[in-house]
Amino acid sequence: MKILFATDGAKQSEAAIEMLKHFRLGDGDEVKVVSVIDMAVPMAVDIYGGYLPDTSEFEKTARENASRILDSTAASIRNHFNDPPLNVSTEVLFGSPESRIVEASEEFKPNLVVVGSHGYSTWERLILGSVSDSVAHHVPCSVLIVRSHDE
Repeated sequence: MKILFATDGAKQSEAAIEMLKHFRLGDGDEVKVVSVIDMAVPMAVDIYGGYLPDTSEFEKTARENASRILDSTAASIRNHFNDPPLNVSTEVLFGSPESRIVEASEEFKPNLVVVGSHGYSTWERLILGSVSDSVAHHVPCSVLIVRSHDE
């Protein structure tokens, strides 16, 4: 079985890891863990001065944080599925989480995509969008959407 596991390091991602531990995975199975950095942060720009802020430091910090999240998630998955060892890989992606997770699934061709759900209300989904909803409607395979225990 091939699983694409998308994480942002939130408590919903932790719940998704715990849910994944209920699967029977082992030799020959593969989990690819991805984290998406969305650099499309609205920034105030002085239209008269034409100043564009330098985002390299922000990008470096975001990449380091994503790498920490991926390392922690991959270690947790490997520690649980260690006999026989599970093939776990990681990748930091840049762009819109909705589209990049769908693109990653089209490239990786998993049997299952696992994502956590933030459990937004109707208004929050309207304003912020829902990554899990978009992924569920656009990937070419099954999707497991996991909520945290608090929700």
